[in-house]
Amino acid sequence: MTMKAQPGGRASSAPLLGNGTEPTIFEMSVAGRSAHQLRTTHIPAKTLEELVPSAHLNPDVVPLAEVSERDLVAHFTRLSHRQFAVDLGAYPLGSCTMKYNPKFCDSVAADPGLNSVHPGAPAALTQGWLRLMVDLEEKLCEVTGMAAATLQPSAGAAGELTGLLLMRAYHEARGDVRKRVIIPDSAHGTNPASVTLGGYEVTTIPSDERGLVDLDALKKVLGPDVAGIMLTNPNTVGLFEEEITEIAAAVHEVGGLLYYDGANLNAILGVVRPGDMGFDIVHMNLHKTFATPHGGGGPGAGPVAVAARLAEYLPGPKATKLADGTYDWVQPENSIGRVHGWHGNAMVLARALAYIDVHGGDGLTRVAQHAVLNANWLRHRLRHVLPAAYDRPCMHECVLTASAFKQQHSVKALDLAKRLMEKGFHAPTVYFPLIVDEALMFEPTETESLQTLEAMAQALEEIAVEAAETPDLVRNAPTATPVSRVDEARAARQLIPTEDAAQR
Repeated sequence: MTMKAQPGGRASSAPLLGNGTEPTIFEMSVAGRSAHQLRTTHIPAKTLEELVPSAHLNPDVVPLAEVSERDLVAHFTRLSHRQFAVDLGAYPLGSCTMKYNPKFCDSVAADPGLNSVHPGAPAALTQGWLRLMVDLEEKLCEVTGMAAATLQPSAGAAGELTGLLLMRAYHEARGDVRKRVIIPDSAHGTNPASVTLGGYEVTTIPSDERGLVDLDALKKVLGPDVAGIMLTNPNTVGLFEEEITEIAAAVHEVGGLLYYDGANLNAILGVVRPGDMGFDIVHMNLHKTFATPHGGGGPGAGPVAVAARLAEYLPGPKATKLADGTYDWVQPENSIGRVHGWHGNAMVLARALAYIDVHGGDGLTRVAQHAVLNANWLRHRLRHVLPAAYDRPCMHECVLTASAFKQQHSVKALDLAKRLMEKGFHAPTVYFPLIVDEALMFEPTETESLQTLEAMAQALEEIAVEAAETPDLVRNAPTATPVSRVDEARAARQLIPTEDAAQR
C-alpha cells in the first residue's frame, strides 16, 4: 500500500505536560546545594583575598542560585520544551536562515582534540587548530571572492562593526577624511547602528518601484565624503540587485568602498561571489549560511573577508601558514587590533568548516539552488492568499503582504504569524523590511521538504478562512502555547531583563 508522505517539519504533535508556571532558578534555590564539585587535586586552597587585589574585590555577596544537578537539568530541560527550535519543526524566520543543523557537524565539534584545547595554548601545541582556521579562511575567501579574512568577529553585528572599522582604517591610512556611509531604506536595522558605532553618519537612499536600490538616487548622494555603502545582495526584500555592477562602479568612482552584508549569502552560495560583483569587504554569518546552531543570542560567528588592498588592516593575530609548513599567529602589518578576546567562537568555526567540507563545492551550489527553489515555490503556492510585495521571482526568501487582511478583517500580519505557531510552524519575520506594508517574510531554507512546505501553505490557507469567519480567534492567538499572547509593546517599553529588576 502506498502512503502519502507526511510533513516532517510540522511540530503540532509536540507533547507538553500541563501549562503550569515554571519557577525561576532562584525560586528553586536551597542553601548548601550544589550542582557540581571540583575534583581533588591536593593543591592547597587559597582565599580570594590572597589571589585578588583588594581594590578588585566586590564587598557585596553576589546572589547565586544553589540547586542540585538533578533540579538544574530538569529546570532547563523543561524550559527547552517550551521553546520552538529547528530540531522541532520548520522555522521560516525570514533573513535569519534557520536551517537544520546537521548533527555530523556537532560530532566534529565534540572531538576532545578540538574542544579541550585552551585558546591561550602556544602555537607549537595547537598546530591542528591553526591549520583548521587557515583552511576555513581560504575556503571562505574562495566562496566570497576575497583575498584574506579574519575569523575573530563573534556574530553578524560584530562583523558589521569590524567591516566599518576596516573601512575607516583604509581611508585614514590614505589621509582621506570621509564622513558618510550610504545604506538603502530596506537595510537590516544593524546597518545604521554599525555605521554610527564606526564613527560615520548615515545617508539613507530609497528603493525604486522594483524593490531595488534606486541607482539615480544613489548617484545624487555620492561625493568625496562618502566612505562606502553597505548592501545586502540579495536584498532584504528577497530580490537580487540587478544593477550591482553599476552601483559598484559609481561608489568606486568617488573613492568609496562596498561592504557586503552576508545575511543573505545562502541564496548565492557557489553561484556568484560578492567579490566578482565589486564588493571590497564581505561579512558572513557562519551560523546562518553554514548551519551552526544559533538563536537566543548565540553563539555565532561573523568572519570578515576583504580585497587584497585591505588585508593589512585585518584584526590580528591571525592563524597563518609559514614558509616551513608550520602554523603560527601573525599580526597584519597595519592591523586594527583585536575585535575578540581570543580568536573567535572556535567551535562555531569548526562546525562551519565541517559543513563546507561535507558538502563540497557542488553541494554548496545545490544548497543555494534549493533554497531559492523552496522560496519561489512557497511564493507561488500562496499567491492567492498572501500576495508577494513585489510580483516577480525571488531569491532565498519571499516577502508577502497581509495588507488585505488588515483592510478587510482588521487582522494584521502579527496576528497571522502568531496563529501559525498554533498550527505547528514557527512564525515568519513580521513587519520587515519596513518598506513593505504588513510584511511577512518567509525563508524556508533548503532543508525543508515539499511536504512541509505544502503543510505550511495549507495552514496559512486555514488561517485565511479563520480571519474572515472568526477573526477574534486569529487576533487572540496563540492560546494553546505554554505562553499565550504577550504585550510586545509593553515589553519593549518597560523592559525587565533580570529577576531583581522585577522588584524595582
